[in-house]
Amino acid sequence: MLSSVYSAGLSGIDGFLVTVECNQKSTLQGFDLVGLPDLAVREAKERVRTACTNSGYPFPYSKITVNLAPADRKKEGSGYDAAILAAIFQGSGVIRRNIDLSKFCILGELSLSGSLRPVRGALSMCLCAKEAGMTDLFLPVENAPEAATVEGIAVHPTPDMRALVAHLNGEKIIEPLPARPFSAELQTYPVDFSDVKGQIIAKRAMEIAAAGGHNILLIGPPGTGKSMLAKRLPTILPPLSFEEAVETTKIHSVAGDLGDAAIVTCRPFRSPHHTMSPVSMVGGGANPMPGEVSLAHNGVLFLDEFPEFPKQVTDSLRQPMEDRRVTITRANGRVTFPCSFMLVAAMNPCRCGYFGHPTKPCTCRPDEVKRYISKISGPVLDRIDIQIELPSLSYDELADKGQTGETSAVIRERVVAARKLALDRMKDDHLFCNAQLDAAGIRKYCPIDEKASALLKSAYERLGLSARGYDRVLRLARTIADLDHSENILSQHIAEAIQLRSLDRKYWG
Repeated sequence: MLSSVYSAGLSGIDGFLVTVECNQKSTLQGFDLVGLPDLAVREAKERVRTACTNSGYPFPYSKITVNLAPADRKKEGSGYDAAILAAIFQGSGVIRRNIDLSKFCILGELSLSGSLRPVRGALSMCLCAKEAGMTDLFLPVENAPEAATVEGIAVHPTPDMRALVAHLNGEKIIEPLPARPFSAELQTYPVDFSDVKGQIIAKRAMEIAAAGGHNILLIGPPGTGKSMLAKRLPTILPPLSFEEAVETTKIHSVAGDLGDAAIVTCRPFRSPHHTMSPVSMVGGGANPMPGEVSLAHNGVLFLDEFPEFPKQVTDSLRQPMEDRRVTITRANGRVTFPCSFMLVAAMNPCRCGYFGHPTKPCTCRPDEVKRYISKISGPVLDRIDIQIELPSLSYDELADKGQTGETSAVIRERVVAARKLALDRMKDDHLFCNAQLDAAGIRKYCPIDEKASALLKSAYERLGLSARGYDRVLRLARTIADLDHSENILSQHIAEAIQLRSLDRKYWG
């Protein structure tokens, strides 16, 4: 008896439909599983057999062959268990053979008791099932809220195989969860930009970075507020759009990092420790998983003590920062993870932290200062749009209780307005912020007059900017003009953009 049901698998962060075909011959006995399964899938045979008997159903005494099609695509993970047992049940008559399962998709790992355990990537697999024309999705209860954010497919939270069989036989219906449409809401945070004393220039730089999606490097002695500013950057970023929320959720779901949330509603903020490996940063492994750069997609990647990261790790950021995606190639194929993130890097000016401090003497030798700074390669630095120095705060600035800066809500209003201008201007090119402009986009959207051109030429020659540095100055100037609600890039916008990269001259020039 031949039977088939549908399940889904993962390739990177995208799902693909899998046909689970089951053939049973009563004259023989055995259980074969084919279709390029990995070890976790091959072990499904024992889980399926035990879950069947513990659910109160006899396991068929026959030769069972299960094929996971397409057979040339590697199947990974334990999410096919429930579909395999459902196919066996239909072939053996536990699920009535006249029931049409061609529009149903079944996901879930089986426990030995027959209950369904959650799987990674439920949202991605739900989306692919919907695109394939499936009408109903059966999956573990824990994954149901995540999948219910997809409209147009009925999501049934299924506790165990007995409940699935009862539903398919029409004995006891599993009611689908109501659709949960995404609604963009501003996230509330326990921190605020008004907490930061002084540092007016740094706050302005963070606002420009948020408005254009630019990378930023903060340099200053300990205690100048570098980490405070970085941790408050998400409070001034615009809310996620639906498309951004879905893509971000897919990444975190595949990584098993979604937690109890049905969908990611606020921009990610990732702050990994400097002892991490290159694979942890960009992703990889035998079965490729997203790294920190992808987990920070549509959000912020904060690297504190930037020079303390291994050089191999910081250099691995070069391609993701430029292309905004990571492609990982393995013998069994390749996957691509998106990684459009804002990099916020913070560092001391030297190993002791007090090079250039007005009162505390630096204990580092000149060659040690240069060696410490040179841990950041020129190509990586060239990809960081904004590089600013934070001065030490005076006692009066710290003790002034009447000093209150702008709140995050006020700054965010300006950032959202600037982002909207950029989005309206570049919507035909499907770009969301100025930091995504390539060379052709810069020529199209960043024209400058003769006065601004002369100023930029002088800075290019004086600071020794690269071609990439030239483009980044123009992108910065475009964002500054948007914050000023100016259609044209003026000389003052170019001047401020150049000033935000002036540390090239001090440290690396």
